[in-house]
Amino acid sequence: MPVSQSAVTVFEPELHHISLDSVFRGVEHSLSSPDTPIHQYRGIKYASVPARFRRSKVFSSYPPAVDASRYGPICPQIKGMKIFEETLFGLNDDDIPQQILKQNEFECLNLNITCPGGLTPQSHLPVMVWVHGGDDRGSGASWVYDGGAIVRKSICIAKPVIMVTFNFRLGLFGFAAGPQLREDGEEGIGNFGLRDQRNLLEWLHRYIGDFGGDPHNITLFGQSSGAFDIVCHLLSTANETRPLFHRAIVQSAVFDYNIPEVDAAGSQLSRLMSSMHLSTISQLRAMDADQLVKFGRSIRVVDDGIFLRHDWKDYLLPEDAHRTHHLSISKAALAALRSHSSTPRPSMSSSSSSHTSSSSIFQPLLIGDCGSDSTLWSTPISYWSSFAATKRIKAVCQSLSKTNALFRTYDVLSNTSDEEIAERLGELIGDARVAWPTDCFAANVRRAAAAGKETSGPSSSSGAPASVPVGGGGVWRYVFDQEGPWSLTPHHAADLMYLFDNAPVPNSAISSSSSAKSIVGSGDAMDMFPDTFSFSDDEDDDMDTDLHLRGHIHENTEGDGEEEGIKYPSVVRDDDAMSSEEGGNSAWGINLPSVAAWSYSRVRDTMQEQWISFANGQAPFGQDKVYVFGPEGETGERSSLIFEGRRRKAWWKKVFEPLGMQVVQKMGVELSRGPPLRG
Repeated sequence: MPVSQSAVTVFEPELHHISLDSVFRGVEHSLSSPDTPIHQYRGIKYASVPARFRRSKVFSSYPPAVDASRYGPICPQIKGMKIFEETLFGLNDDDIPQQILKQNEFECLNLNITCPGGLTPQSHLPVMVWVHGGDDRGSGASWVYDGGAIVRKSICIAKPVIMVTFNFRLGLFGFAAGPQLREDGEEGIGNFGLRDQRNLLEWLHRYIGDFGGDPHNITLFGQSSGAFDIVCHLLSTANETRPLFHRAIVQSAVFDYNIPEVDAAGSQLSRLMSSMHLSTISQLRAMDADQLVKFGRSIRVVDDGIFLRHDWKDYLLPEDAHRTHHLSISKAALAALRSHSSTPRPSMSSSSSSHTSSSSIFQPLLIGDCGSDSTLWSTPISYWSSFAATKRIKAVCQSLSKTNALFRTYDVLSNTSDEEIAERLGELIGDARVAWPTDCFAANVRRAAAAGKETSGPSSSSGAPASVPVGGGGVWRYVFDQEGPWSLTPHHAADLMYLFDNAPVPNSAISSSSSAKSIVGSGDAMDMFPDTFSFSDDEDDDMDTDLHLRGHIHENTEGDGEEEGIKYPSVVRDDDAMSSEEGGNSAWGINLPSVAAWSYSRVRDTMQEQWISFANGQAPFGQDKVYVFGPEGETGERSSLIFEGRRRKAWWKKVFEPLGMQVVQKMGVELSRGPPLRG
């Protein structure tokens, strides 16, 4: 449930930070209770910005008393514009919690800590750090990512964690690059936002201990562009020599194989400056921030030859590409992870203690995507005609035989009807920008781990929870195919509605003893872009998944280990007024069932538990399996063979691999931007 900054606070927790010699005064979270106390410390500055387009510096000088009861400023962005999640969720404006967040380019580097109450420096809890997406908009202070529900869940399942959200520089402020910036004399050019994130990890390593966290047990998790930021950190030179996080969760990363180098980024920056009639970087630095926010959408990570490893692109290539080009494992990476994993950390319990490994190149990775991630670009996709789209694809691919194979496979033809072309292009773009590179990256990380040494933990399917090595090893794949509560598709960011449990949901998704049997309710179709019922997690369910009809409650005959007697508050949207008498969507003139109560709570609880367990050092499931979320409330560990049916892997091998990652990514990006504007 989102927390209003203006909410009346009865109890104000105080934390005396010994090493910083300061008292942080936070707030008691609205989900806090005597049995599950939850505290939140907001707006704590973690780094300072000396000047525009300069690297930030870790901040460590605080007054004797710090007001941590309000969110700090966020990076400048277009004011009044919704963040992507608020659009993708399909919420009405009246359903979106209102936040008034100040914008300040030089004071936006601040963090928010949500934690169980009563912690001490000896608590050593795992730390989960959320990296938000949104490209040039959004912030760690958004109501969407409030950590209260996750922390509460972690307490209830006896695997407590601390959750951190934070802001970093976005758009032009965070990623401007070009030879013009070399005059500052700093090593590397651009990627200021990524370096802000690195400084956040530095701050946590130094100071999270007094908040009760374990600096040697940090999990990064993020979605969309934030997930790709995590991929960049995994592939960074700094991660080879001095890793600052210990596990990673990558959710629907929007990959970019064609990252510009410094000269190309500089040309883009010069064109931008020319459009504003500027000739020097000094003039650009003097511009008011409000005048620059509209230029940041297409400015992201740059390959400056410093931040990313020299071989980073190899980890995004398909399997066949490695038959003649082997992935390399540097001695520096192995030595760093040996040192990294040899650092002792207290064990919370026998079930969550981690054994260490010494030779894997990457940290343990949990990675997956949503079934309809292309909904992120649904509006520009809708402007394509069949003729224009096929013409553009031919121009990008430059191979008649390979292009024709792609057209036939994805059924994108010049005579495809206007009603169907958007759907076909959505499948193509989602695969090109998210699903296929996700699969390639996961396979390459697994291959690199095996090449270094077999360091993955034993399968969790044997009964007792297996542990995840702190220092590296292991890849776990999941697919999220659960419908969004307000739509009939597993749209981009649908997983966030379940994971954070902060978004308003239809009445039908909120269970009660009197309505549990009527699980088909009304709901809106996606615009642009608790009593828990469950069924068995056995693999036998693979055979009859398609027979699970909406409206049927599946009895749980074996139990699912969930705690009893705990209710999870959610914001409820009253959709009765906008629904027809039959429970459909009157605005669309059709009956659209929304997610049922048992389905919503099933996926929410399972997803939260899996993420929290992973952060606590437990292997979430067998590495030779794939974990499924949805559709219609299905959850569980499945045979890896099911992935072939859930994703178009055979198509990727048939038409994407011959084209290559560079061409496929270029095609996906251009199509996702929509047709060129005329006039």
